[in-house]
Amino acid sequence: MPRAGAACFNPGGQMTSKEKRRIFRRSLVQQLHVIWPIVSGIILIMIGLGLVIGLIEEWRPGEALYFTFVTGLTIGYGDLVPRHMSSRVLAIIIGFTGIVLTGLIAAVSVQALRATEVPARDKRDEK
Repeated sequence: MPRAGAACFNPGGQMTSKEKRRIFRRSLVQQLHVIWPIVSGIILIMIGLGLVIGLIEEWRPGEALYFTFVTGLTIGYGDLVPRHMSSRVLAIIIGFTGIVLTGLIAAVSVQALRATEVPARDKRDEK
């Protein structure tokens, strides 16, 4: 029996955890490479909207970026709150784009996890 963590298939057709991690990482990088233009566009939109909110609310740029990502990740600490109606509308847009960003990252992660199952399934189908 192979030692724990060995990068090979055991006689039962199961992959070791080390091999699964390697396949997961490779698939995750490939998936992120495909959607990177979309992800970077969403992040740039969020940053741009956050800086506009910072100008409207007269916040420092660091505070505006902090607010952007706290809002975009739907954390919402409440320590920075937009007072103007236009800032609130932009904050809602940031929230929705953050949800889209989170969904994209989750979808890519699920696809990478599925990639770890396919080789094991193919091995069993060969028998």
